[in-house]
Amino acid sequence: MSGTADGHDLAHFRERLEAERDRILADSASQKDARKPVELDQQSVGRLSRMDAMQVQAMAIEAERRRAARLRQIDAALSRMEGDEFGYCIICGEDIAPKRLAHDPAAATCVDCLGGD
Repeated sequence: MSGTADGHDLAHFRERLEAERDRILADSASQKDARKPVELDQQSVGRLSRMDAMQVQAMAIEAERRRAARLRQIDAALSRMEGDEFGYCIICGEDIAPKRLAHDPAAATCVDCLGGD
């Protein structure tokens, strides 16, 4: 997919991916405190409050794991752009549908190979 996909040029896809990466990194930084270990100070917090805090921490850790996975997808897509491999399925080598790329520029596979994405 050299240069364009459904009227969008690679620069447009790069901008979208970089903007999403910046937003994810900002979200991750803003949620840093939520991922810290929960203090078990029985003098100041009751048992249910500690359990709530632990649940919030677990959800924050899982959200961070998903952000990290998405960052890997974005970085891989940007790398494919650098290697002139963007827009081609990493499994079968066929073109990825322009509408699929318009929906998610980090898509690495065509619809037929979607199970491996």
